[in-house]
Amino acid sequence: MKTHISLQTSDLGASVAFYKTLLQQEPAKYYGDYAFFVADDPQLELAINHVSEIISSDDVHYGIAVDNAQSVEAAVARLRAGRYRTDIEIEETCCYAKQTKVWTRDPDGRRWEVYTVHEETGQRDDPNGTCCTGAV
Repeated sequence: MKTHISLQTSDLGASVAFYKTLLQQEPAKYYGDYAFFVADDPQLELAINHVSEIISSDDVHYGIAVDNAQSVEAAVARLRAGRYRTDIEIEETCCYAKQTKVWTRDPDGRRWEVYTVHEETGQRDDPNGTCCTGAV
């Protein structure tokens, strides 16, 4: 089973470059107005459609859960090599779990996190839910 996400982008080339870096995957399809990624890790199908204008929102974010902190560190290295801004959190409590994560944004401003959970906790750390905002 794979999750399917379809996103709009105002710059298809920049978005393809970003998602190639994030997913470590070449697109299975790539046309002038559309790209389609099929990744096995994470189990994801990602469609990207070119449109003339995007309205970005900070009330949502997307995440990729990985098995360990070394995988987060590898994501940090890939994102930095691709010259994408990152915001790193190491063993911080957020959403009832101690986590290590890296935040970044795609070319249209959507927030993405790559994270691992070290342990579940009995506290949220931030009762307003703003720990999941990613400052990048």
